[in-house]
Amino acid sequence: MKFVLLYITTAHRAEARRLGQTLLRERLVACVNLLGPVESHYWWQGQLENSREWLLLAKTRATLAAAVIKRVKALHSYTTPCVVTLPLAKGNPAFLTWLAAETRPPVSRAARRAVRSG
Repeated sequence: MKFVLLYITTAHRAEARRLGQTLLRERLVACVNLLGPVESHYWWQGQLENSREWLLLAKTRATLAAAVIKRVKALHSYTTPCVVTLPLAKGNPAFLTWLAAETRPPVSRAARRAVRSG
């Protein structure tokens, strides 16, 4: 099984907490870490900007990454939120086993079709 770390920036600590708690409750991720504030420098709409943000790091199965990205985009206050994945090449086997156990398996296409047609 493959795993990823999601790197997500937010405008405020409260938003990072809300996103993290939602992802955890929905079992899309097994663990989140909030770091901040961090100083971000970036281009936005043709201008060089900087701001204080909060960083949310989330760990999950690689097969759930697309669902996490979709959920973050739906809940995030930014028009174009930073939400990217980094592959976890290696790790403590016991931690990775725990990570798999604490996230929900992705729903198969066949199961989705059955629910829609049922």
